[in-house]
Amino acid sequence: MARERSLTLPDYIVAGPGRTGTTWLHQVLEGHVDLPYGIKETLFFNRFYDSKGIDWYARHFRFATGDRPVVELCGSYFFKPEAVERIKLHIPNCRFIMTMRDPVDRIYSEYKLMRHFAAVRRGTFEEVLDAWPTLAGGGRYASRIKAFAEAFGRENVLITMYDELRTEPQKYLNRVTDFIRIERIALSERPGLGNEVNAFKRAPKNRRLARRAKNFEFWLRGRQAYGVYQLLKRTGAWEFCFGRGEIFPPLTPEQDASLRARLLPDVEALEEFMQIDLSAWKRPRAPRTIQASPAPPVAAISQPISAHD
Repeated sequence: MARERSLTLPDYIVAGPGRTGTTWLHQVLEGHVDLPYGIKETLFFNRFYDSKGIDWYARHFRFATGDRPVVELCGSYFFKPEAVERIKLHIPNCRFIMTMRDPVDRIYSEYKLMRHFAAVRRGTFEEVLDAWPTLAGGGRYASRIKAFAEAFGRENVLITMYDELRTEPQKYLNRVTDFIRIERIALSERPGLGNEVNAFKRAPKNRRLARRAKNFEFWLRGRQAYGVYQLLKRTGAWEFCFGRGEIFPPLTPEQDASLRARLLPDVEALEEFMQIDLSAWKRPRAPRTIQASPAPPVAAISQPISAHD
């Protein structure tokens, strides 16, 4: 099925995975590409596809100029097999950007997000991993990259590294803008931007309130009431509902080592597929480095993955 000619849909999707700097990249790209109106990520291909339909999705891009690439950044699509099929149906020529982050760091960050938004009941990291095995499955990068590459062509999938975003953000951004085929963006002209990403430091003080707030957020999203959503964000209402509780502790050395052992086959699968060295993802962290300083950066592989065929 060809892309619907009457609808404006993305040319590029930054498909995640989540917790890899998509919020930062969205802020950088604003004004240089056409993004969804009023919101960063629509969640269409994983949450609203059946209930809303493609016209609802296209409405997010109704103000696209036609002179710039149309882009959505949605980390939720990466681990959803149905998202690949749905995007292929409606946007068969779509191109993708994906950022790989140390899977242990990413999974623990995802755990904190789930706790912050009360998606899971109060529990230790190990308890949540046992109750939500898909959370640990969030380290299976190779199989998901392969799914996108097989559906859309390897030359249409750009793989970047989170370490590069944090240590050399301009170099990281240059790879992205070159792939999107827009003029490079000088970060030196935006000194207030930094290279920080969203972090969730606390659990909700009241889980019932947080759950109700999250359901209300989805209700607003489904109606594209993004003005109300953003107003509540600016006034601190969301943080009041989702935060103020206990501070999340860093991973212990034992937790770090256990999870790295569990994810080792997946890391090795990505090494083989990408033909890169991911030794830094295999070594357990020393106690003092778990929170204070990042691991040695992984070699940046930020070109379309067809280059390694």
